[in-house]
Amino acid sequence: MTKKRFKKEHIVTSVVAVIVDEDGRVLLTRRSIPPFLNQWVMPGGKIDLGEPIYDALKREVHEEVGLEIEVDNLIDVFEHLTPGDENCHFVILYYRCRPLYCDVVRNDHEVAEAVWVPSHKLGGYAMPAGARYILEKVFPGFSRHGIADNFDA
Repeated sequence: MTKKRFKKEHIVTSVVAVIVDEDGRVLLTRRSIPPFLNQWVMPGGKIDLGEPIYDALKREVHEEVGLEIEVDNLIDVFEHLTPGDENCHFVILYYRCRPLYCDVVRNDHEVAEAVWVPSHKLGGYAMPAGARYILEKVFPGFSRHGIADNFDA
């Protein structure tokens, strides 16, 4: 039996912030780089070796959208195996967060667009399965009609 080869020889652990403002809107970002190029996701990224989880979460949010956040609670953990040549194994920790302010300053290198979206409009955004799974936990019953799903997580 041939063992599956992965791009990295370790599991990549990442954090993602599900940032919900006072009006119940969630911040979505459209990726301008892989993975999930042109898909709508929430801000986040890899945890650096030795970096505390909350510090990584706050750093990634600040790097991608220029916001300061308060971390509320862990929503869930999602495992993702990337398809194709990338072939990476990710474990993603999703945290519900609150913004200290809502003026987004996006990092053009990683984020093509950033928008605050009310839950009833989430169905209109193409997003990976992992993002959709988590948003359904935060906003039970949001309509999935119209979501394009080209990726596994």
